[in-house]
Amino acid sequence: MSTSFRRKAAAVTFAVLGLTLAGGGIAVAQPTAKAPVEAVQPAARSTNSQPPVTAESTRKAKAALSAKASTLVASTTTVVVNSNGTKARGTGTVIKYGTGQYEVQFGQVVTAGVFVASVGRADSCCIPPSGEVSVAPRLSTPNAVFVQTRNSAGTPTDLGFHLVVHLS
Repeated sequence: MSTSFRRKAAAVTFAVLGLTLAGGGIAVAQPTAKAPVEAVQPAARSTNSQPPVTAESTRKAKAALSAKASTLVASTTTVVVNSNGTKARGTGTVIKYGTGQYEVQFGQVVTAGVFVASVGRADSCCIPPSGEVSVAPRLSTPNAVFVQTRNSAGTPTDLGFHLVVHLS
């Protein structure tokens, strides 16, 4: 009986080894047709750097800071911006640099604030187009934030947005 068991065990071992090797060979096989690269990955994103600060931007930022008489202990400021860079409502001055690049300046230093932005429309009609929005402190301008908007594929696109800046 033990001889019969050893033979069966050896046969099972070789069978498992054979199936493992055969299965491994199948798993390594590559499909002959490949999907186009653009269908698999979204478009490459542009650099995340901000455009250089212009002389006009510096002049407007200084004017906004000098116009503000006092600084609040805690405050929340909101602004709604159209896709063409015009301010629909709220507080702040908007400068449009390029496709999907905006600077929003305020009358106080906001570098220590919390910035929240979302793609949105200025009117009460309709759902806004899908897309992405990023916001960061504006380089070399302590009273401004930089906003970038992109479509869902990651391509810079002019989109309207809502921005909330909370200072505490």
